[in-house]
Amino acid sequence: MKDLMGMMKQAKELQEKMQGLQDEVAAMEVSGTSGGGLVSAVVDGKGGLKSIKIDPSLAKADEIEILEDLIVAAANDARGKAEAAAQEKMQELTAGLPLPPGMKLPI
Repeated sequence: MKDLMGMMKQAKELQEKMQGLQDEVAAMEVSGTSGGGLVSAVVDGKGGLKSIKIDPSLAKADEIEILEDLIVAAANDARGKAEAAAQEKMQELTAGLPLPPGMKLPI
């Protein structure tokens, strides 16, 4: 019974830490770039696009399709970095816990 109480306490502590981590991740802002820095994007910790910066040299009518592709690439780069940062934070939080390999906790 003592072990069960200990596990319940650990689960409650983990839940509180998870909520704090979720708040921290949601507040993060991560930048990504494409086109050698000509286009940059900022996303929040949940992957929501916050802003786009485009070098004025790209604003030519015959290069709109290229510009659109670069925007998508920059957003995807930023989203990937945000997901990696969130995963790293989760690994720090769950270090030492007996979780099955590959188990992902929701954040």
